[in-house]
Amino acid sequence: MYQTKDKIAFLEKRLSKKRFQHSVNVARAAKLLAANYGEDIDKAYFAGLLHDICKEDPWEEQRRLMIAGDFAPDLAELHSRKLWHGIAGAYFIETEFGVEDRDILNAVRFHTVGRAGMSRLEEIIYIADMISDERDFKGVGKMRKLAYENLQLAMLEALRDAAASVLKKGGMLPVYTIEAYNSYLLKTQNPKALSNT
Repeated sequence: MYQTKDKIAFLEKRLSKKRFQHSVNVARAAKLLAANYGEDIDKAYFAGLLHDICKEDPWEEQRRLMIAGDFAPDLAELHSRKLWHGIAGAYFIETEFGVEDRDILNAVRFHTVGRAGMSRLEEIIYIADMISDERDFKGVGKMRKLAYENLQLAMLEALRDAAASVLKKGGMLPVYTIEAYNSYLLKTQNPKALSNT
């Protein structure tokens, strides 16, 4: 159902060697996470493979694709070029490859910012992008372990780290990220503890 051989060949021509390897690594991590959580491994691999398809496009092209689709970028995303590729990528695979599965489209669209109400596939792609084999940031080992133990807690930690990094640099936080963080905080906290705040 998910044609990956031709997509791999397409990405190998389209992306730099480093970005192509990252895409393959994310696809592999997504497949493992999907197996761990009883999700469709082929679908996860496919979405992981395509998540950065527009990452190296010129800014003008990323912006054109982002605006052309119906993926509703918020104000912070519109003003943060590093976030354009996910939105552009979702529209690209929808129009160029005929991908109609909204779950895959959303997994690509939200893999950098997250959102409240993410599907399991969206969570898998978000986390797979963070823990792929070439990642070597401080704490990546802990994040990899947590990803296979509790995906909800992994999402909370990932969103917390992402927000802290953006704020430290004086950047704008997308509303989607704020809502995602709040949502996962509520999902993972003890209800009794919440009643005392």
